[in-house]
Amino acid sequence: MATIDITQQTLAETLENNDVVFVDFWAGWCSPCRMFVPTYQAASENHPDITFAKVDTEAEEALAAAAGITSIPTLTAFRNKTLVFSQPGALNAAGLEQVIQGVKNLDMDKIRAEASQQPT
Repeated sequence: MATIDITQQTLAETLENNDVVFVDFWAGWCSPCRMFVPTYQAASENHPDITFAKVDTEAEEALAAAAGITSIPTLTAFRNKTLVFSQPGALNAAGLEQVIQGVKNLDMDKIRAEASQQPT
């Protein structure tokens, strides 16, 4: 599966309609971002059950700010509309695969239970 572009207008719908969504926050001028593209694209092809999205932080400044992105590239992962991973820096293929497997293997019932215990 190819990566998709996400905007502030399409993020909520993407999260609503997909169980697992990875989002790469990037910019065209960012060398590490450009170096990460082939790794991210290969992962999207190897895991058709996951939605791999990209956010151009230059075009979507408000979305990047709302997501708290202060360094690019930053990779985030959502499972069942819940943010479960966020890390700046470009991962190599093995590192990305480890994150993908970790997200797939999460016990979401446990995560929701822990979140409900957090003080508001």
